[in-house]
Amino acid sequence: MQEKKTSTFSNGLIWFGAAVSIAEIMTGTLFAPLGFGKGLLAIVVGHVIGCVLLFLAGLIGARTGKSAMETVKMSFGGKGSLLFSVLNVLQLVGWTAVMIAGGASAAAAVIPALGNWGWCLIIGALIIVWVLIGVKNLGKVNIVAMAALFVLTIVLSVVIFNGGEPLISSEALGFGAAIELSIAMPLSWLPLISDYTRSAKKPFGATLTSTVVYFAASCWMYIIGMGAALFTGESDIAAIMLKAGLGIAALIIIIFSTVTTTFLDVYSAGVSAESITAKLKEKPVAIVVGIIGMVLAIFAPVSQFEAFLYLISSVFAPMIVILIVDYFMLKKDSSAKKANWVNLVLWLVGFVVYRVFLAIDLPIGSTIPVMVITGLLCLVVNKVLGAKKHAA
Repeated sequence: MQEKKTSTFSNGLIWFGAAVSIAEIMTGTLFAPLGFGKGLLAIVVGHVIGCVLLFLAGLIGARTGKSAMETVKMSFGGKGSLLFSVLNVLQLVGWTAVMIAGGASAAAAVIPALGNWGWCLIIGALIIVWVLIGVKNLGKVNIVAMAALFVLTIVLSVVIFNGGEPLISSEALGFGAAIELSIAMPLSWLPLISDYTRSAKKPFGATLTSTVVYFAASCWMYIIGMGAALFTGESDIAAIMLKAGLGIAALIIIIFSTVTTTFLDVYSAGVSAESITAKLKEKPVAIVVGIIGMVLAIFAPVSQFEAFLYLISSVFAPMIVILIVDYFMLKKDSSAKKANWVNLVLWLVGFVVYRVFLAIDLPIGSTIPVMVITGLLCLVVNKVLGAKKHAA
């Protein structure tokens, strides 16, 4: 029986749902100290950089038909890729908890009677329903959900940007740090995108559409958050919605945006777990991750996620650069090896360099220099080792 393939349109819907989230809006509020002009520039520049990497990562999965963590084996070997698979599952559990907690907190501001824990249970249950439906059968459900989100986020945008003159900037956030915050969201999806593009009918078209839709919608969410902080002086999106009299519409935005984004996290956790061992299956693991995330959201303090975003970038930015260089430039495939120790060492160098540059707060951010340094090192070291092997 031939595997069911996903359309370019359905891939676009999936990534619109990924971008429209409370977490993206909350991250956007952090840009307010730059002022609207510089904040907008940082958002766009960061998203361009992050989405170029997102596109290349997704294209590898689309062309090979492999999941995200299966493509990582091409650069780091069967056992070497386990490090990233485990880290990916852990970060996805963390993201699930962060997203559910953020959504529940916002929903509780609209309807306080159920409390945070009640909304955590409702959102967690809906995410599990999405998992049971499955990514290949979500087409009609997603059309309804995305149409509602599209209309309601337009309404939210109008409400925010009719708030008057922007407040005066205090320049408390460095431009380089702002670019990194902008890159961080697209980078957080790097270990996931191939889980969806691998099943596309049209690999290039679906990957390009996914990336462009995510770029536009994610920038939009960041701008809504920044606009909320600048034009209304309020960073609590739920409070802004209530003041605007959105009521039930606010609740729909909060719940649907949280579910459609977090579904991708729990589903991909299942896919990554299956790449660790075939004994683990996608849907059961995804459901377990959803439950763990729900429990963490209720009982653990997960409100601070800025440092979490930076940590994700420092792990997966050098990883994906090495994979891109190997696949597109060196045309290498280490899947048959247990581990590619050269690339693992290069990744560790990239990780350390990222952390060092992050502390310096360069005007262009940390990701660009890390990409250049890691990519060049990967090219040079592999060429030198290849030449020595050929000479021997």
